[in-house]
Amino acid sequence: MARDGFRGGSGQAKISLQPGRGHRLWERLIRPLPLVLALLACLVLGMPAAEAALPQGNAVKDPAAILRNALPIKAPQLQDLQHRLESTSDDLRAKRWSTLANTVQRTQSLLSSRRNEILSRFNGPDQAQAEALLDRLADQLQELAAAAESRDRDPFLASRRDALATIGTAEALLVGDFPFAIPSDYDALPRLLGRATVTLSTTKGDLTAVADGYNAPITAGAFIDLVQRGFYDGLPFTRAEDFYVLQTGDPKGEAQGYVDPRSGQERTVPLEIRISGDAEPVYGQTFEDLGRYKAEAVLPFATFGTLGWAHSDEALNDGSSQFFFFLYEPELTPAGLNLVDGRYAAFGYVVDGFDVLEELGVDDAIVKATVVEGGENLRPHA
Repeated sequence: MARDGFRGGSGQAKISLQPGRGHRLWERLIRPLPLVLALLACLVLGMPAAEAALPQGNAVKDPAAILRNALPIKAPQLQDLQHRLESTSDDLRAKRWSTLANTVQRTQSLLSSRRNEILSRFNGPDQAQAEALLDRLADQLQELAAAAESRDRDPFLASRRDALATIGTAEALLVGDFPFAIPSDYDALPRLLGRATVTLSTTKGDLTAVADGYNAPITAGAFIDLVQRGFYDGLPFTRAEDFYVLQTGDPKGEAQGYVDPRSGQERTVPLEIRISGDAEPVYGQTFEDLGRYKAEAVLPFATFGTLGWAHSDEALNDGSSQFFFFLYEPELTPAGLNLVDGRYAAFGYVVDGFDVLEELGVDDAIVKATVVEGGENLRPHA
């Protein structure tokens, strides 16, 4: 059983993302048009109307790119190659093929001149794999250059995707020890010290999602722990809001979340958001609570299929098992002005099966959830 509604206080509006049973004021109000969102952002964030009317910046909307950028590494030469390739999107849309060819050529040149410097950052055991990856990247950039020269969009996209995937694989080799200490207050909770990939088999087909424990270890840990327990198997989707959220994880019966069989008590997870530039996540506070109204999350709600952890309108730290897919739509829920960033914890992204996600609704369910990679990164507690 879940709670629903608004919680007022100190001028802050909290939107519950837990499904209610009965009358829903939330459902009548949260069907936003862009202007409504802008005005709400004005009221909630205290921003001037002119500033609230537009999304903040040119947000990255590709889940693979967000996950690459969220890795806890310092590899400026390799990341420069990544960002150069990612930046070709605008030129590709505008069909500026000469500029694209120049960008690819410059990227090839930098890979050649910086190769030894890039390799020097890899530990001994990873050197051979890193060399093979850079060789593969050189071949992929050659294919990308040929696609730019022939002005062929689809081969260009395919070659760029392959090249970025190779860079991402190399970057993942550079991740060292877990980047921060999780507060001892949460020692009893499971944590994901890395990333894990999950297949969600639904009544409409399969989704693949990556849970990011580098930036949301407690939230991602709770999710992966429940997947491994089979908690989500057979659970229905309990809320489907067009262009906004698709939610599940509400167990049958009176409980609002996962009840630990050892204690007989509902296990709760604190609100956990890591802000760009911060060394570790913030727990139990929204961006408004912190007075950081223009802060950006490392894991933003900026792409279709962002995984978010639900909490009630009464408290920030009572999320337990319910999660939602954020149904990003740039005009209705723009990045930075969607009233979700900074108020809810994102903990991962759908990376495959977007066509399935578009078809899911309240008449559907999760048939089975399975961890297919990274399960060894889960720790049951500190």
